[in-house]
Amino acid sequence: MSTVEGARAGTPPAREDWPEPPSATEAGELLTDVVLTTFRLNARLMEVAQELGAEGGLTAAWWQVLGGVLDQPRTVAEIGRRMGMTRQGVQRVADLLVKRDLAEFRPNPAHRRAKLLACTESGYWAIRRIALAQRPWANRIGAEIGADELRKVRATMRRLITALEADQPAGVSARGR
Repeated sequence: MSTVEGARAGTPPAREDWPEPPSATEAGELLTDVVLTTFRLNARLMEVAQELGAEGGLTAAWWQVLGGVLDQPRTVAEIGRRMGMTRQGVQRVADLLVKRDLAEFRPNPAHRRAKLLACTESGYWAIRRIALAQRPWANRIGAEIGADELRKVRATMRRLITALEADQPAGVSARGR
């Protein structure tokens, strides 16, 4: 059993037996910094989402799931893929939204068991109340950064998502490689 395999099994080896990681390239170091910066950005965005969501009586997670069905009803799995959430997490939130009359399950003509989640009038009203606070916030922060810079950031983020998804075959975690 290798040192790394032994460490995965339980007790870590003595430090002097730890393998050295491969040397980092400039792009690798920058990507690592981008990931760490993204963690911080995500934390701050989630704080803001909680504050803004409260304007409509929603949590950030409820807002996120409702946001996945504003334009059309979708299955729980489709919402998960679209919003970057697990199917189980979406299901838990969807059940709460339905219980609170913010969304409803509808029959799915394409699949008997996978019902469609749809926003109700109460759900749309909650989203409208959030928008009354979110739009001025987005306009203020967006003006500070600038539209051109935000377009570049969005394009880079989309390229990163594409590269990460291409590097990760379906159903395989990075640890499983």
